[in-house]
Amino acid sequence: MEKQKDWKTRQEENDGIIEGRNAVIEALRVGTPIDKIYIAKGETDSALGHIAAKARETGVAVVDCDRRKLDGMSVTHSHQGVIAVAAVREYAEVEDILNAAREKNEAPLIVVCDELSDPHNLGAVIRTAYCAGAHGVIIPKRRSAGLTAVVAKTSAGAVSHLPVARVANLTACLKELKEAGVWVFGAAADAKQTIYQADLKGPAAIVIGSEGTGMSRLVRETCDVLLSIPMKGELNSLNASASAAILLYEAVRQRMA
Repeated sequence: MEKQKDWKTRQEENDGIIEGRNAVIEALRVGTPIDKIYIAKGETDSALGHIAAKARETGVAVVDCDRRKLDGMSVTHSHQGVIAVAAVREYAEVEDILNAAREKNEAPLIVVCDELSDPHNLGAVIRTAYCAGAHGVIIPKRRSAGLTAVVAKTSAGAVSHLPVARVANLTACLKELKEAGVWVFGAAADAKQTIYQADLKGPAAIVIGSEGTGMSRLVRETCDVLLSIPMKGELNSLNASASAAILLYEAVRQRMA
């Protein structure tokens, strides 16, 4: 049973894998949406250098990694030092998310994921955000899961309907949102103000931190308000996607009142 589970997990994670130099170069040439390109650390081959340069030109994140990581990701066992992970759709711009709210004549409701690395968590957040009527999700380009096949599956198709923007600098993005009149609320277990004391009826961006460490220091400091979810018992935190769901539906409750 365990072997079957491992095989299924591996098959799921292999969806969208593009291996080998020629295959990756062709994917870049024809404009295939790509989430990240992983290149073996220390390689000086000119073809890999060309791939990295072309990827950066088109805004694709390039990750230098240990060859053993590539071996673990590989399906063909012939990756030639480079593997691309395809995105299931193109990323939106932050302005697209704000425009989606304007078109509906609604106050923006945005979810910002700060280095959420588990694709299942990101997929669950996107699914909940779509169901709650949020106008979009924002993720950082690095140290974050992207719009991979696993995320698409976990979102139950919500990635096809909800704009997801990816930004190089999350702190700068939050500052731009604030300049656009959006209040930034960060989920923090140690915050003195609870979600039930916050006014989420106006333009709001809800920031959810990473699974292990929560929000990064700069992101936390950029938030207008820190909010906690009341907790009982010995545990003091929830799964990231569960936290996002609770905050989103508190915003929904307030907006329906």
